[in-house]
Amino acid sequence: MTDFKTDLKTYEFNHTMIRVKDPKVSLYFYEEILGMKMISTMENPNGKFTLYFLAYVNAEDQASLNKKSDDERRAYAFNRSGILELTHNWGTETDADFKGYASGNSDPGRGFGHTAIIVDNIEEACKRFESFGDKVKWVKKLTDGNMKNIAFITDPDGYWVEILNRAFA
Repeated sequence: MTDFKTDLKTYEFNHTMIRVKDPKVSLYFYEEILGMKMISTMENPNGKFTLYFLAYVNAEDQASLNKKSDDERRAYAFNRSGILELTHNWGTETDADFKGYASGNSDPGRGFGHTAIIVDNIEEACKRFESFGDKVKWVKKLTDGNMKNIAFITDPDGYWVEILNRAFA
């Protein structure tokens, strides 16, 4: 299979998309609690949805992004790895009958499980998450169970986020 004019060595994981009910609540969680930064947004009036692209961005890149046009910010989002895309289908935030999205964990072993972030100090990160009170829902605290080196919290839509300590070599 050498007939293809594409180089697998150039392939890179770009993003994961999850659907969210209320973008204001979700953006607060991902930006203020988890510390991600908004890279780009895209609205689709015909499809009635908005896409929010977030990532961990260093201060220098953030300062540069703040000066870029919407097109340049989108190009940045689609040319780097580690992006989280939040998709908001308009109207879900005010729909009293909305049942929510399948997080993948209500029926373990069947599909999506979680995203994960690495932190510099897991004990201190967990204390910080605790400081947000009921804005952070815990699936597994660091002290729970046999595995004392990971924790799990959920975002506002019930998606699990694993918290891992950065592995220093």
